Amino acid sequence: MDRWNSTRSLFSDDAPEPVPLDGAPLAERMRPRSLAEFVGQDHLVGDGRVLRKLVERGGALPSLILWGAPGTGKTTLARLLAENSGLRFIALSAVFSGVKDLRDAIQQAKTELSYGKRTVLFIDEIHRFNKAQQDALLHAVENGTVTLIGATTENPSFEVTGALLSRSRVLVLNQLSEDEIKIVLRRALDDAERGLARYNPSISDELLARIAHSAGGDARVALTALDAAVESTNPDASGTRTVTEQTVIEALGRAHYAYDKGGEEHYNLISALIKSLRNSDVDASLYWLARMIEGGADPIYIARRLCILASEDIGLADPQAMVQAAAAADIVQLIGLPEGLFPLSQAVIYLAQAPKSNAVKSAYFAAATDAAETSREPVPLHLRNAVTPLMKHVGYGKDYRYAHSDPDAKDEMECLPPQLQGRRYFHEDERDK
Repeated sequence: MDRWNSTRSLFSDDAPEPVPLDGAPLAERMRPRSLAEFVGQDHLVGDGRVLRKLVERGGALPSLILWGAPGTGKTTLARLLAENSGLRFIALSAVFSGVKDLRDAIQQAKTELSYGKRTVLFIDEIHRFNKAQQDALLHAVENGTVTLIGATTENPSFEVTGALLSRSRVLVLNQLSEDEIKIVLRRALDDAERGLARYNPSISDELLARIAHSAGGDARVALTALDAAVESTNPDASGTRTVTEQTVIEALGRAHYAYDKGGEEHYNLISALIKSLRNSDVDASLYWLARMIEGGADPIYIARRLCILASEDIGLADPQAMVQAAAAADIVQLIGLPEGLFPLSQAVIYLAQAPKSNAVKSAYFAAATDAAETSREPVPLHLRNAVTPLMKHVGYGKDYRYAHSDPDAKDEMECLPPQLQGRRYFHEDERDK
């Protein structure tokens, strides 16, 4: 049977259990079958909250964009909402689907609508659809052919078109807390049909807490690690599988970092690093650097940003800052990682401790403002090169004073256009602005 086609209340604790998919990963088998089983997102599905009220009152389901980190329940929530609303559910992945798939799904929805059956079109990772693909959805969403539920790990303000956003409600799903993850893990351990109870597992609360902590708010990561730990443990004479610390460490593998080289979190992390450096916080700067490096960030990208900061936020308050940043960039380019983390760390420490000044930045943008407002102001004749006799005849270079042989020229000869004379852009004593 189709595990999602039963007609039942999301709030019934004794709802019939769908048959789990044979061979499916534990995270798939343990998907909640009702909102009563759903863990987390109390701000959306808790008593009196927006989705709970919507379901209880039987109102029309609006188009939704579910924005949240991996493993927070976006797909499950979409399925449950569609099921409880009595709507047909079509799921597409933006990674594997194109405009043709969208058109086929919309045509199916039109056919169903002619028989009085409405459709939820669920699009996983909707941020991966380009503008043309997203635009292909607009008419069907606007005229009610489909109710769109899109899931995204990226900020929809940047990744979903304004037209589609205006026709949808954006709901933010939070990362699960460690306590919530432990609830999910214990349910998997206790469930004999879909979970791991048939293996007779034994695992301490401390190790469960370790898995929950290492999962970083992602229930799928936690369940995958638990599954690996239990299945790789041999049963003893009594048939019990006692999971050890070493097994958990091996199951978890390398620590999971909330980092996506091309996603919003990439920009959040580099922003945190730069702002910590600007605030002269050495420890925070090193922490954010480590988050990026251990998460797989391009070290050359980090080095470039350090070079920018060395001039933008330190500048002539410590000219060696740029030397340190440039040297780190050159060395990282030469040797790569992992050894490149040392010059990067050295540069970060130096830049964090260096005195701060944005005088260079302020000077340039002040000059740029005047340049834009006086873009047609002619260059004073005495500053022009007289490269032909005619140019010399009309006054090019007249009254120019050579500063090397005429020291007074520095103070007496104006080099700005007449209307800007006396303007000051660079203020050497500016600090921490």
